[in-house]
Amino acid sequence: MNPSAFTMAIGTIGPAIAIGLIGGLAMLAMARNPENSDKIQIAMIIAIAFAEAIAIYALVVALILKFVP
Repeated sequence: MNPSAFTMAIGTIGPAIAIGLIGGLAMLAMARNPENSDKIQIAMIIAIAFAEAIAIYALVVALILKFVP
């Protein structure tokens, strides 16, 4: 098996699950407390950016494995 493909497969499962949970729970929080939806949305976007950074790190590692001998 190609190590870069394996790295991307494993390295993106966690962030994908995290982004789904963050989005779903933020929608639930906004539905329960609509007057704070602006603050919740800002916190959700920041949390999604941090979770997406983990996937970008996995991409960098995969590219290093693919192109560096």
